[in-house]
Amino acid sequence: MPAYFQGLAIGLAYVAPIGMQNLFVINSALAQPRRRALLTALIVTLFDVSLAFACYFGIGALVERFVWLQLIVLLAGGCVVIWIGAGLLREKPSLDRAVDTDIPISRIAAKSFVVTWINPQALIDGTMLYGSFRVSSPGAAGTQIILGSATASFLWFFGVAILISCFSARFNNKILRIINVVCGAVIILYGGKLLLRFVQMLL
Repeated sequence: MPAYFQGLAIGLAYVAPIGMQNLFVINSALAQPRRRALLTALIVTLFDVSLAFACYFGIGALVERFVWLQLIVLLAGGCVVIWIGAGLLREKPSLDRAVDTDIPISRIAAKSFVVTWINPQALIDGTMLYGSFRVSSPGAAGTQIILGSATASFLWFFGVAILISCFSARFNNKILRIINVVCGAVIILYGGKLLLRFVQMLL
């Protein structure tokens, strides 16, 4: 299989599982106009691609080398993740297009940055995944792999935003609330898992 398509497959496998980025894009597509949902998908994609490139071209070596840095990432990231999950539990979303849907781009970018770059699992997993492929596929082949992975991010997040946006009319405020509660609970459990890993590394 050509290196580019290997990267495409790897990227889809990496980004497809439901995580904070996917939940953020899904909630945006449900609660915001399609234009804003696509803008959110674009910003998340750009941050995701930048993280993949950073992992591939060297951040992984730094995190992997220093245990204390891994501890900081796990502790800070776990707390931030739990805070995001608690916010989802408190939030009462509305599909009323006239209420708080024109979110400033700066706020969208800030939230996108948090769910991508301040996500310890993404940092650690991305580091190990792309770092290993860089070692095993040096030169032009490695470049094709990372480009394929970047393409996967664009295809996935835009696909999710468009699909959810097209069927958003089938959703009401009660369903949105249920989704938020479920997503918030999952994210809090995820944050707890990160803090547990932090404690295990200390022992």
